Amino acid sequence: MNGDCLKLSTYFGERDRTEHGLLGDELLNIYGGHRIEASVLLRGVEGFGRLHHLHTDRLLSLSEDLPLVSIAVDTRAKIESMLEIVMQIKRRGLVTLERAQMLSGEIAAAQIPNELGDAKLTIYVGRQERVHGMPAFVAVCDLLYRRGIAGATVLLGVDGTSRGRRTRAKFFARNSDVPMMIIGVGSAERIGRVLPELAGLLREPLLTLERVQVCKRSGELLARPHELPGTDEHGLDLWQKLMVYSSDSALFHGRPLHLEITRRLRQSGAAGVTSLRGIWGFRGTHPPHGDKVFQIRRHVPVVTIVIDTPEQIARSFALIDEVTEEHGMVTSEVVPAMTAMSATETRGSLRLARHDY
Repeated sequence: MNGDCLKLSTYFGERDRTEHGLLGDELLNIYGGHRIEASVLLRGVEGFGRLHHLHTDRLLSLSEDLPLVSIAVDTRAKIESMLEIVMQIKRRGLVTLERAQMLSGEIAAAQIPNELGDAKLTIYVGRQERVHGMPAFVAVCDLLYRRGIAGATVLLGVDGTSRGRRTRAKFFARNSDVPMMIIGVGSAERIGRVLPELAGLLREPLLTLERVQVCKRSGELLARPHELPGTDEHGLDLWQKLMVYSSDSALFHGRPLHLEITRRLRQSGAAGVTSLRGIWGFRGTHPPHGDKVFQIRRHVPVVTIVIDTPEQIARSFALIDEVTEEHGMVTSEVVPAMTAMSATETRGSLRLARHDY
């Protein structure tokens, strides 16, 4: 398969329920019932939404409702066929639709247009999947590192679908099929060249490509996020996403980087922030790594996600720019459709806007 697809992402709370049970379970039941090609449910470590209630794994009283993110990827027809069912679920949270290119099977080097500059590559593998005797996620990160990709982060799911089959983490089980996402960001040219090697490395490769702008890397300001209008030429709302790739060990004035970003954006009135802790990854010239024995501070990657209006994103980036003066990689993406829901109102729609930049 090699074609356009849609990525459906839902941001909500771990304790959010529907009339049928936990929201996370209901969403994954829908994905499994529609045999979605790839989906993953990720548990966050810190975040807040439109009401600015903080959820964090640092405090026992606030760790009972951690942020969750569900991501489902498939052809446009498959995603749109279940979209109405997903949106009928009464809940709070954020839902986005984004365009991507899905690749699987025999994959050739991609000729990514030079004007794109940078690209985001997402690889879906199983938790216990192995390559040449080592975990597949380790082998993939090693390859991306050797080929000069700017960075990669491995996120472990707690539930999901793979090739249309539902998988989930269970007690007293190896959880061999629980999905993992490996997000790689870097030069579009280098990512295009590495695709055939990735396809040869994995037993059943499943990848997506998305357009991205790298704004900062290792403290260096490369470019500010593109200035976007509030709507496209047809009046459909445009949204923007910032992703900050750092680690638990990266500090700003003695405070973990992702915690300082969350604190500042919460005070600034941003719509919401979600931080996800990875298990393996690398950035720049630092080799791939994860937790080590006898380490005082965890040395694992953290991804912080901010989605808002272009106007608010410009303000949020100014705060993030200051906090990432020495560490981290910051990227910007266009989000063509978003809906934010609360108990009293729904804002936005999932009609896909279009804007060329």
